[in-house]
Amino acid sequence: MTSPPRSPGARADFVPGTPDLSLFPRAAWAGAHRAVLAGLPHQDLGYPDPRGLPRLRTALAELLARRRGAVVDPERLVVVSGVAQGTALLGAVLHARGIRAVGVEDPGSPQHSALYAAAGVGTVALPLDEEGPALAPLRRSGVRVVVTTPAHQFPTGIACSARRRAELLDWARSVDGFVFEDDYDGDFRYDRAPVGALQGLDPERVVYAGSVSKSLAPGLRLGWLLVPDALADEIVARKRTTDLGHPTVDQAAFAHFVERGDYDRQLRRCQRAYRERRDALVAALTGHFPGVRVSGIAAGLHLIADLPGRYGPEERFLARVTAAGVAVRTLTAYRHARVDDGVGLEGVVDPEGGDGSAEPDEDRGAGGGDEGQGAGGGGEGRGAGVRLVLGYAHVPPARIREGVRLMAEAAAG
Repeated sequence: MTSPPRSPGARADFVPGTPDLSLFPRAAWAGAHRAVLAGLPHQDLGYPDPRGLPRLRTALAELLARRRGAVVDPERLVVVSGVAQGTALLGAVLHARGIRAVGVEDPGSPQHSALYAAAGVGTVALPLDEEGPALAPLRRSGVRVVVTTPAHQFPTGIACSARRRAELLDWARSVDGFVFEDDYDGDFRYDRAPVGALQGLDPERVVYAGSVSKSLAPGLRLGWLLVPDALADEIVARKRTTDLGHPTVDQAAFAHFVERGDYDRQLRRCQRAYRERRDALVAALTGHFPGVRVSGIAAGLHLIADLPGRYGPEERFLARVTAAGVAVRTLTAYRHARVDDGVGLEGVVDPEGGDGSAEPDEDRGAGGGDEGQGAGGGGEGRGAGVRLVLGYAHVPPARIREGVRLMAEAAAG
C-alpha cells in the first residue's frame, strides 16, 4: 500500500502512510552493503533469478514463518519492488486468465484500484462490518479474488476476526478463487502479539504481500510475494518480463541484515517509537477534543478519531484546519465509488472509466452513505461529525501535541 504525497508546507502533517524515515538504520545498512560487496561472488552480479536471490528467499522464509506464522516454501517466494509491484504482477496474471474484476475493501486504499486498473482489471467496492469484509456482498459480487488487509484494515483499523478469516477462505474455495493479503503493517501491534498472517491458514488460496516500506523505508522498493502453487509460474514469468529480477546487491544486503538480527532490532525500535507516538496522539485528542472516540486496534501507523457532531460538518472542519496549516484526511477520502450494498459485477469500476455503473476510481468520497456502520460507514447519529484518519508514525510526540492543539483551535473557529 503506497502513501499519498506529503504536505511540505503544513505546520502539522497527520496524513497517514509514511513511517519515520529518520529511524532508518544507516550505519547497519551501510555495513550490510560493505559486507556483501566484499564477499559477493562475481556470478551473482549477472541477471538474477526472477524469484529473487536464494539467500534472501531463505532468510525471508524463516522470518515470515517466525514473525507472521506464514507457511513458506522459498521456491514460491518472489522478491518484488514493494507491494505495488506485487499487486501489478497479480493483476497482469489475473487479466491473462480472463479475470476482469477483483473485490476491494470499502473504505480502503485508493492504490489498490489504481494498480489493478493499470493491469486492465476493474474493482468492485465491498463494504466492511465489525469483523472484516462483509460476506453477503462478497458472495453477491461475482468476483473470484478479493483484496484485504486482515491484520489491521486500512483505514478503519479493525482486525479481521478468526471467524471472518475462516469464512473468507471458505468463500475462496467455493469459487475456486484467491484472497490477496496486503500485510502492510502486520508487525506493529502495541497491546498484544500480532495476529498471524491469513496465508498461514491456507497457502493455496492466499497470495501474501509484504514489504519493508513501513519498517525501513519505502524508497528501498523491496517487498515479497508468497504465491500459491497454482499461480507461481505465471507470477515468476511476469516478473521476468517486467524487469528481469530485483537488484542483486540490495537483495544480498537485506539478506545479511535479516540473518544478523538487524531487522528484528529495527522492528523493535520502530515498535517502541510508534507506540509512544500513538499514546501521545490519543492523549492529545482526549485533552483537546472532549467526547472524541478513538477506534481501531492499537496497531500500525494510524488511528481513527471520531469527533462529536459539534465539530462538523466535515467540509467546514477541513476548511478550517487546512487554513491553519494542519494536513489531515477524513475517512470519506478512502471511500470507493459504489452503487449500493447489493454490489455485483454490474457495479464494477471499469479500468477504462467506461460502462461501469460506478464512477471512475479517482472520484473519491462520492460513495458516502452510512451503510457499513460497524467499520466503514458514518454510524448512526454521526452524520454531522467528522471521522479522521490520523497518521502518527512520522510525527515526533511534541509535534503531535502541538498539531492537535492547532487543529482544535482551528476547529473551534
